[in-house]
This record gives sequence, structure tokens and C-alpha cells, in this order.
Amino acid sequence: MDTKANSLNWFEIPATDINRAKGFYENIFGIKMEMMEMAGMKMAGFPGEPGSGKAYGCLAQSPNHKPSLEGSVIYLNANPAMDNVLAKIEKAGGKVVMPKTKISDQIGNMAFFIDTEGNKVALHSQN
Repeated sequence: MDTKANSLNWFEIPATDINRAKGFYENIFGIKMEMMEMAGMKMAGFPGEPGSGKAYGCLAQSPNHKPSLEGSVIYLNANPAMDNVLAKIEKAGGKVVMPKTKISDQIGNMAFFIDTEGNKVALHSQN
């Protein structure tokens, strides 16, 4: 890795029920996720553009994917308005555990939530 490379190029959010998790994320972000199976894993892909150099990823259900409140935290893009995403989380079966919090004027805002699978996930937005 060098200074011109993305430090993140792929992520997988563990799921025990891929359809429930897919419905949750489609609901809170207003997106459509494509289902796929690969190497014995059930996956639902977040919107992305392979080969673009931009990071993207999926929900993943397999014996090697265990939802957790511990460990790494990923920040999902909640631009242009985090408030719209936060307003949907609890209605969709999740739980907001840290409300929208200003980091700084240059960096923007963050929030933490627990998804329907038991993962702690973060949001980031400029507004």
C-alpha cells in the first residue's frame, strides 16, 4: 500500500439472516442490493462500481462471518443528509447508539447504530 492507494477497497458486514439484513440496509439508505453467492457465502452487494478505485462491499452470511459489537467499525456514507438515514434505523429494526455528533467543520458528522444482525456500524456525512 502506498499514499496513492485507498486504505479500504472492500468490506463485508456479517449477517446471520442475509434477507433480513438486506431489507434493513435497503430501507435505511433507499437502495437496491443485488444478491449473489460466492465461495459458499451468501452476499448482498452495496451499490458500487468495480474497477473505479472507490471502496465498496457487501453483507455476507457464512460460517466465517459472525455479527459483533466488538472489533473493527466501518463508516458508511450517509451524504447528503445523515438525519434521513438515522430517522429510519429504529423503524427498520436497528438501534441508534450514538446520535449524530459533530467531528469538526472540515470532517463533518458521525453516528453509531446497531443493525438487525447485531453489528455496530457507523455513519459519516459532511452535513
